[in-house]
Amino acid sequence: MIGPLAHRKALVVYLTVGYPSLQRTVELASLLSTWGSDIIELGIPFSDPLADGTTIQKADEEALKSRVTPSACLEVAQAIRQRTSLPLLFMTYYNPIFSFGLPKFCQECEGRKVNGIIVPDLPPEEGEELEELTSRYGLSLVYLLAPTSSEERMELIARKSQGFIYLISLTGVTGARDSLPTYLEDFVLKVRKKTPKPLYMGFGISSPSQARRVAQVADGIIVGSRILELVEDEQRLKDFILSLREALDSL
Repeated sequence: MIGPLAHRKALVVYLTVGYPSLQRTVELASLLSTWGSDIIELGIPFSDPLADGTTIQKADEEALKSRVTPSACLEVAQAIRQRTSLPLLFMTYYNPIFSFGLPKFCQECEGRKVNGIIVPDLPPEEGEELEELTSRYGLSLVYLLAPTSSEERMELIARKSQGFIYLISLTGVTGARDSLPTYLEDFVLKVRKKTPKPLYMGFGISSPSQARRVAQVADGIIVGSRILELVEDEQRLKDFILSLREALDSL
């Protein structure tokens, strides 16, 4: 399970498993805690990532060309766990884990000390089976909440999401943005009234100033596309993550 961070704003960093290589994923994940990350989100490559923009799509394509499977991702998670105690979350679409077998996948996650799962194309109205399985195997099932969500949907996800709620900063797909929408603060505050659970926001965050703005109202940030843009330049990636950590700690 994923617990709240009481001492600071959370920095959640996303890596596509197998991009640029399986070994590099393990190496980078082991460095993230030393650079100030709090949670590692591991993307399982998928051929039709509907919620993702071109950066993550490209990473998925490259990983799939290298035959990165859900089984390989589980092995990578186990290797990462031997190097870091940071919470590990799988970000995956429903089809790969359904094909793998939901009970088997959750059991394998528990065995490899993965802490939770994010499934962006799983509506909460259809999540009962996976909710039961994740609860059985001690995993947090995190739901996403969009700014266009109805009051009823907000209340449903506030009740069902485990560990934290993944707030989507904007409508559309993932990807680094030059600016974030003006309604962002109102959206976070509206959700805040419905739940005491941590609220972590992702989609589009790509600079320290954006991270600081989001963290003024949310409990943490999730950064993916910009990470993947820098993943082959370790020094630039380190500097970027350190700048995000500094921005969050400045609040």
